[in-house]
Amino acid sequence: MASQGLQAPLEFGGPLGAAALMLLLPATTLHLLLAAGSGPARLLGPPTHLPGLSELWSPWALLLLLTWLGLQAALYLLPARKVAEGLELKDKSRLRYPINGFQALMVTALLVGLGVSRGLPLGALSEMLLPLAFAATLAAFIFSFLLYMKAQVAPFSGLAPGGNSGNLIYDFFMGRELNPRIGSFDFKYFCELRPGLIGWVFINLALLLQEAELRGSPSLAMWLVNGFQLLYVGDALWHEEAVLTTMDITHDGFGFMLAFGDLVWVPFTYSLQAQFLLYHPQPLGLPGALLICLINAAGYYIFRGANSQKNTFRKNPSDPSVAGLETIPTATGKRLLVSGWWGMVRHPNYLGDLVMALAWSLPCGVSHMLPYFYFLYFVALLVHREARDELQCLQKYGRAWHEYCRRVPYRIVPYIY
Repeated sequence: MASQGLQAPLEFGGPLGAAALMLLLPATTLHLLLAAGSGPARLLGPPTHLPGLSELWSPWALLLLLTWLGLQAALYLLPARKVAEGLELKDKSRLRYPINGFQALMVTALLVGLGVSRGLPLGALSEMLLPLAFAATLAAFIFSFLLYMKAQVAPFSGLAPGGNSGNLIYDFFMGRELNPRIGSFDFKYFCELRPGLIGWVFINLALLLQEAELRGSPSLAMWLVNGFQLLYVGDALWHEEAVLTTMDITHDGFGFMLAFGDLVWVPFTYSLQAQFLLYHPQPLGLPGALLICLINAAGYYIFRGANSQKNTFRKNPSDPSVAGLETIPTATGKRLLVSGWWGMVRHPNYLGDLVMALAWSLPCGVSHMLPYFYFLYFVALLVHREARDELQCLQKYGRAWHEYCRRVPYRIVPYIY
């Protein structure tokens, strides 16, 4: 039964849409992996061959996946440089979170570096992506089932508004419990930035090493993709505390949507450019590389500047760097920024994200659409997320949000959208 007073409007097409996405997302992941390694490298159209179970299932892949998850869980439990409090929950409590994601990245890099220096064939990982993605997909389904069962005994105050419709399929997809924990181990927070995001970096590195083995040295295009995406992941983990105010943490339950996204979608589809370059090397001259670096730098400047300004203002509106910015008061007691980055568009961080996404694809040339899947997907994702943000802010701030939208009419791209 749906929890009284908790049910939120259904998203993603309701139960039918949720069921479709639980089939479509794994199928899309496998299609992209197959397409990247195929000769035609077609984004659209059927794959050149359908893999059999022997290609998809590998006990070694499952063992590697479980070892990776175990390592990241152990690093999560190490003493943190800081412990931060999340936003206030319905029962007026605040959960505490270890801020040690960047530390986990550094320790992982040290361990992998030691392993490679001792002969660990990291490049061979490129040949295991398909069975690894299959094992991770199975793990996401099983994990989501366990999360759903755990939510049956969660207190009312611990339930998420979006995953308690009373429909099993929809609630399984959206997630019933907001912050599922065992002791101090927060499953959603752990998955949000750890195994998938760090895994993405090391899949990229494995593809770079495999290219060096095949061709003598990594291409300039491969170096750029690895460098750009390492910067992005390193930034996310260095500013890990900022994730505590995102919709994923504060609003969405932890179900299949986030579990699959964190454990499968991020590492295996975000590494698509590096996968493409391994099998379809692209010439890239120094002038073109410098131009792409400038595009990525511009995107990162917008992304980091907007997020830092927002986070500084939330922590301390009297900070000298934000004290002079114009704001609008709201009935909640909070104020909305209408100058600086947030006076240019309503979601300047999304604009920076999109510019960087384009820069990550450009090293792959323009002969194939496949490496631009990430950019196209991110356009759709951020437009959808922006619509969800708008609805949340309208419900929260009311008339003040209408005034903000009047003052800042463009959503993501100035003068366009």
